[in-house]
Amino acid sequence: MKMNSLKFLGLSAVPLISSVAVPGQKMQQPNIVLFMVDDMGWQDTSEPFWSQLTPYNKLCRTPNMERLARQGVKFTSAYACAVSSPTRTSLMTGMNAARHRVTNWTLNLNTSTDVSDPELAFPSWNVNGLQPADSTPIVSNGVYATSLTQILKDNGYYTIHAGKAHWGAKTTPGSNPLNLGFDVNIAGSEIGGPASYYGTENFGNGAFHITGLDEFYGSDIFLTEALTRKSIEALNSRPVDKPFYLYLSHYAIHIPIQNDSRFAANYANQSLSAKEISYLTMIEGMDKSLGDLLDYLQKNNLTDNTVVIFMSDNGGHSSVGNVTLNDVRYPHNYPLKGSKGSVYEGGIREPMIVKWPGITKANSTCDRPVIIEDFFPSILEMSGIHHFKTVQKLDGLSFVPVLRGEVGRHKNRKMYWHFPNRWGENAIGSSCYSAVRFGDYKLIYRWHAKLLELYNIKADIGESKNLVWDNKKLTYSLAGMLGKYLRKVDAQRPVDKATGLPVAWPDEVKIQSVPVIP
Repeated sequence: MKMNSLKFLGLSAVPLISSVAVPGQKMQQPNIVLFMVDDMGWQDTSEPFWSQLTPYNKLCRTPNMERLARQGVKFTSAYACAVSSPTRTSLMTGMNAARHRVTNWTLNLNTSTDVSDPELAFPSWNVNGLQPADSTPIVSNGVYATSLTQILKDNGYYTIHAGKAHWGAKTTPGSNPLNLGFDVNIAGSEIGGPASYYGTENFGNGAFHITGLDEFYGSDIFLTEALTRKSIEALNSRPVDKPFYLYLSHYAIHIPIQNDSRFAANYANQSLSAKEISYLTMIEGMDKSLGDLLDYLQKNNLTDNTVVIFMSDNGGHSSVGNVTLNDVRYPHNYPLKGSKGSVYEGGIREPMIVKWPGITKANSTCDRPVIIEDFFPSILEMSGIHHFKTVQKLDGLSFVPVLRGEVGRHKNRKMYWHFPNRWGENAIGSSCYSAVRFGDYKLIYRWHAKLLELYNIKADIGESKNLVWDNKKLTYSLAGMLGKYLRKVDAQRPVDKATGLPVAWPDEVKIQSVPVIP
């Protein structure tokens, strides 16, 4: 089924609000803050998401992430897609990337961002990104969906977007957050990263110039700070009779890596490159933004009825990790293998924290796997919205029961990744793959080599030992699971240029007799 045909599917009942604290008594809808960071590595924080402190944990300064973790629950197995637009589309639609087909980053109308490949021809994908369900005229090569924010807005929420959007291609309705259910849009557009973080440079120029922040042009202010101030300004002017949803989606810590001078002195005595110091200042600036927001909620007596969710859109960028720290490459993702764009854990495993007063247990940790499309049903359940219409079929599974301590629902669930494209960099594991995680195991299918890889994530978080030759039965079982799912959602496949035929499905290949080093 073509993805834009989803526009014409109707599924559920009329939206209703039905949160009840006790029988016969309606519960107040909570405010919700989703704090999204761009390109943040799993260990780009002083708050460890592993069982031990890493070298990068010891370098980073994120006291407000630590503060939030002490107040809520920290997820150590939270996943996104490996590239921005697929993640953000899954968040807004509740669909897996294999279904919505926004499988690479979007920018210009009808323009693929795939890098050419000598062996494979990459399939058509929804290069124009996410489009609102009621868009007219129809934009081809886009996925039409009922957005999360549109449902929230229709059910009484005041919705604020600040920062990076990156949903729809330039000139399409999906490029403007106001068309996707937001009441307020602060600096969100089709672009996925800024030309500059400096107000003195007007936040850059050209195709990646940040618009909508004219009041800061020429000022000595970092983009992260400007977005924070505007977000608080929007909260101050909100209608007080409505709950609010704030999506503060920072451009940081996406390239360009630029020094946030407010924090540079904190790293002056470290034996680090100027680039690494700049990266650390950007992390600390992001953390200050989180702290400013938490302080605002507290000062305005909003803390007790506000859910705060912290998440990153993909793994840390390898451009920062082209140095070693204590003999560790890509230290911001250690102990994980790979980086942004990669199917390995370093590309898809993210720092995630949830604080829901009265629901989440303070200073707790959860190892149950969750994935980005789960945010759609989870946020709606948090909001007390249980009946709603969507034109798309949802793949996400609400993690609200997990927040309440009911972990059985997420035990041994299946999670899928599909990227039949070639991203712009040659980082390890960054090109043309599909994968499934089931229980402690993850199977990867690399379309180029028609190669299967199997890892026990629990026992080998760094994915150092490919187990396909030790456990062929499990390998073929997971390959069958992955192949069945990809066919079910009508996932696209690359084509072998030599034969002109689609590359075999993962359950159509045999384990290679001679081990191949990933």
